[in-house]
Amino acid sequence: MLTEEDIRVVIGAGEYSNNPGWVETQEGDLNLLKEEDWAALFSENSIGAILAEHVWEHMTFEEGVRAARNCYQYLKPGGYVRCAVPDGNFPDKEYQRIVQVGGPGPADHPAASHKIVHTYHTLTEMFEEAGFQVRLLEYCDEDGRFIYNEWDEKDGYIYRSKRFDHRNSDGELKVVSLIVDAVKR
Repeated sequence: MLTEEDIRVVIGAGEYSNNPGWVETQEGDLNLLKEEDWAALFSENSIGAILAEHVWEHMTFEEGVRAARNCYQYLKPGGYVRCAVPDGNFPDKEYQRIVQVGGPGPADHPAASHKIVHTYHTLTEMFEEAGFQVRLLEYCDEDGRFIYNEWDEKDGYIYRSKRFDHRNSDGELKVVSLIVDAVKR
């Protein structure tokens, strides 16, 4: 999917470096909502892939669309955003308590700034509104059934996934993400 020449960008890289060869950014370097941040770092139509693991839930739906439009502007045709967020359809009450809007506890809890809990419907709609074609990789349907479509971690490694999250190692899904590839047409 990617070539060696493609620019690959991780949004909100945190302290992990799971994607060697990718440009790792933090919100202070590249705010998804600020077009001027994008323009300072990249040319339009220049990026091959953008990876965002558990970032989009920190924006409202409208902010998410705006961020997706900024990504669209800077992606090459055929480039994509691999996006993972907590799954609002995962049928585990404790999981839903932890990922809820506003988080379960103190202001320093990672979920304290959650503004939305996406389902595959809302995340697909958000990226489609920005012009993308969406491919669902991992998600739960309305009945809570987990659906997995094969994906290559070389195209963007997502730790919080069925295959890589150590909490899922005993064959039982304890933590999932809703994962999509949103492809620029």
